[in-house]
Amino acid sequence: MALYTIGDTHLSLGSSKPMDVFGGAWTGYVEKLARGLAVLREEDTLVIAGDISWGMSLEESAADFAWLDALPGRKILMKGNHDYWWNTVAKMTRFFQEKGFASLEILHNNCHFYGETALCGTRGWFYEEEKEGQSQKVFLRELQRLETSLKAAGDREKLCFLHYPPYYTGYRCQPILDLLEQYQVKACYYGHLHGASHRLALQGDHSGVEYHLISADYLNFCPQKILE
Repeated sequence: MALYTIGDTHLSLGSSKPMDVFGGAWTGYVEKLARGLAVLREEDTLVIAGDISWGMSLEESAADFAWLDALPGRKILMKGNHDYWWNTVAKMTRFFQEKGFASLEILHNNCHFYGETALCGTRGWFYEEEKEGQSQKVFLRELQRLETSLKAAGDREKLCFLHYPPYYTGYRCQPILDLLEQYQVKACYYGHLHGASHRLALQGDHSGVEYHLISADYLNFCPQKILE
């Protein structure tokens, strides 16, 4: 049994936005993902930290969900900034049930467990959102969702998954960093950064929390193993 994570799969099997158009590492990325995710076994858990599918609706993303569901093991999905298909947890859960996607679960205003370890998280916040004029209300909602998830973990050891990096060269989302420290999160895994932006990611220990970049192209499309 093992716990893995990866972010930014950007699947587009039912829509017309394949990442191959960007060339470089993204050329043939679905095949690379298939090879990388071949490590999964039925007893394993994979957390996908956002930007999962380019579909604009649940139906348009169905082929991507089917591809993920066909992989061995349990898959926990969370929202990224490009997951336009995202809906209420009730609607997403009902859709998965209707389609028979039994291995897919949602991480949103809750937490999941891997043995005695709590898997917490939310989309997070990033400076790009501020530049786009997003309101303080949206930021505070993300903070609330993160704290709700962390509280749901109780006194279990906590791992946190965010889509946006909370800690980045020239940028710190201090309220999120404060929450991770307050709830004694052991490690935080985040995605969103691609290509040349990888070098700007800040990783390693910061005030007792270990930070790790897990964007698919950074990991060469192989999931990062966290726990056995």
